[in-house]
Amino acid sequence: MNYYLKYLVLLSILNFSYSEGSKLFRCDYQYSSEAKGWFKYHVVPATWSEARLQCDLEGAVLASPTTPEIKAKMISFINSTGNEIISDAVFTGIHATFAKGAFYSIDGVPLSKIPHSWAFKEPDNKGNKESCLIIDSDGDLADLSCEETRPFICYRSESKKVNINECGTFDSEYRLDARTNKCYKFHPIPRIFTRAFFACAAEGGHLAIINSNTEAKVLSEIFAKYPERTLVGMPYKNVAFVGIHDWNEHADWRTIHGQTLAEAGFGTFSPGNPSNGAPGQYCGAIYRIGQLDDMYCDKLAAFFCEKSPDYNAPCALSN
Repeated sequence: MNYYLKYLVLLSILNFSYSEGSKLFRCDYQYSSEAKGWFKYHVVPATWSEARLQCDLEGAVLASPTTPEIKAKMISFINSTGNEIISDAVFTGIHATFAKGAFYSIDGVPLSKIPHSWAFKEPDNKGNKESCLIIDSDGDLADLSCEETRPFICYRSESKKVNINECGTFDSEYRLDARTNKCYKFHPIPRIFTRAFFACAAEGGHLAIINSNTEAKVLSEIFAKYPERTLVGMPYKNVAFVGIHDWNEHADWRTIHGQTLAEAGFGTFSPGNPSNGAPGQYCGAIYRIGQLDDMYCDKLAAFFCEKSPDYNAPCALSN
């Protein structure tokens, strides 16, 4: 009964999303009618490139003060923490990473078209290494090394239409499989294990955890849709990361949620594996045939993400 109730709630959300378009987005974002969009303040500091990627994976962009309303909302986030230990400035999406001094927002707006003021003695391009801009609690900009870490704010304009699918996400690459009642996404763009974990989490899911022979078969079928010739930029084309790791104990294979493989429901490795044939094979992967492998954590590989259809469901407008 609970399952059908959740299904009806999700169905009502889906119907609403198609009629209201951009008036739905992730529940971990706040909507601002003044700024005409959705915001999320990430308190944990990150480098500029990590912040850009986090926002992108969440379906947003690293916020830039391109309008007075967006700027005011960004300043309000900075001042809301009341914690100078965290930071009194956040990264913006304004950068000059392609050409020194040529500052543009993530979405291509040149700094010359963004009303702005500089903090005292800024910009100074200290050490000729400062190509990313931060904004402080007064709304002033300063340049900073992109490798420094700062909190950041993600923004999604309401002008972007949002169509929520059966997986409770705007990401059309997630597909629900009725056999497991889970949603899966195959990432053909390779990442190392930690970045794959990061990507799945940002999308509202996690690296796929295999709980049965049936689920292994589901992933194998998805993998088959991506022949080796379509996977570029990776040395290993027959394996993809999933959510198991030996937790640096060199035999204690568990899921990323801490379960043993027996507790999770699936632990079938391919013949001869796990071999730990060389240092670094501490991360789990699945072969195309649906069996597990111990994989180099720092090698690039495709990966599977998984999410529940009713997790991180979309929310309606909320000021």
